[in-house]
Amino acid sequence: MVAKKNTNHKISNHLQQDVVKIAGKTIFINPFLYSRRFDENTNIWLRENGQISQEEIIKNRYRFFPDLDWDANSDEEKVIIDATVEMFIKTLEIIRTFHPELNSGELFEVEERIVISKKIPFQNWVKKSLAKKARKELNEKRKFQRERFIRNWKDWFTLENTQQTLLPFVLIICMSAFVGWSAGISKNSCNPYFEQNIDQSI
Repeated sequence: MVAKKNTNHKISNHLQQDVVKIAGKTIFINPFLYSRRFDENTNIWLRENGQISQEEIIKNRYRFFPDLDWDANSDEEKVIIDATVEMFIKTLEIIRTFHPELNSGELFEVEERIVISKKIPFQNWVKKSLAKKARKELNEKRKFQRERFIRNWKDWFTLENTQQTLLPFVLIICMSAFVGWSAGISKNSCNPYFEQNIDQSI
């Protein structure tokens, strides 16, 4: 019972962090809380980075990261920052879509709350998303390389020149195997005979 209360308390705290109340309106600042009302295209648009133009992302970098020193960041950090900026832009677009009654002042208040409370969660989500995408691309690359390797070997074996070159080697291997097998059979069949004669002479 206590564990259930603790779980409910944690869920309640998370929801409180994801909610802003303005002029009696309850607004979710976590974009994924709207996902049940998305169609498939909107869901992909939200979850896949690269859906917002780079020009718009560059224009909004300092809007969401006012203390940003762009040149001091590594290439990997720059990718994460840009993807996080994209998440901010998408989140505000979703909120405007589902709450068209909000005026500019209220939207600005929502934006401030998002920047304060969602910067780190968005960055963490982006890191996981990019890592998952990188793993998927690596697996697809490896799969493609395996398929290409097998296909190249199949193509090589089906060439007439290859078959003509390999045929003598295949025949030699088969003959060698047959000779070895025959010698083994002969040895096994002769041994009992000689052993019997030795026993009788003793």
